[in-house]
Amino acid sequence: MNPPPPHRTPPPPGQGIPRTAPARPPADPTDPWASNYAAPVDRSTLAWCTAVQMLADHHHTGIDRQVLAADALLRELGVRGLAQLHTDLHHGAPIDYRFTPCPYCSGIGEDPTQPTCGEFGCAPWLEFAGHDHVCPVCQGDGYQPQWFTEEHMTELEKLLADAVEEREERASLRYRIRTRLHRRAVRT
Repeated sequence: MNPPPPHRTPPPPGQGIPRTAPARPPADPTDPWASNYAAPVDRSTLAWCTAVQMLADHHHTGIDRQVLAADALLRELGVRGLAQLHTDLHHGAPIDYRFTPCPYCSGIGEDPTQPTCGEFGCAPWLEFAGHDHVCPVCQGDGYQPQWFTEEHMTELEKLLADAVEEREERASLRYRIRTRLHRRAVRT
């Protein structure tokens, strides 16, 4: 079982980060935490805390340096923007949540801000029928790489075998070309 990701709590009051980004520009233009957007951002939500922590971890900076970036991400893309951020931080590679724990739900597959199925008393068959408690970022892809290890290794072995075969074919072609060129050079 994977431990929950660290630092998924709202920023501590000692850092001076307000819990909500103001919807309108503040009266004081020197306020570093001010927002110029009309929509407020609740900085105490799990999504905001996840975004700011992912950005801080990626850039090796303090949380306070990533506040405005997390605000912008959630304003523009919402919770689903976390999946895009996760992909962007991995240099544009698509994220396969079967092998990588979701940054929002930590690989559980359910929305961590909602009560669990057990708390709701949902029927067990609903789990496989497009249930409403699915994580909005990974869409419920389970972080269980052990289930996919054998399949993954088979695919890698096939790719390796194909690469070796292709290399041998190219080597054979190079040998034939070299031999023909050498014969022509000897004849002339």
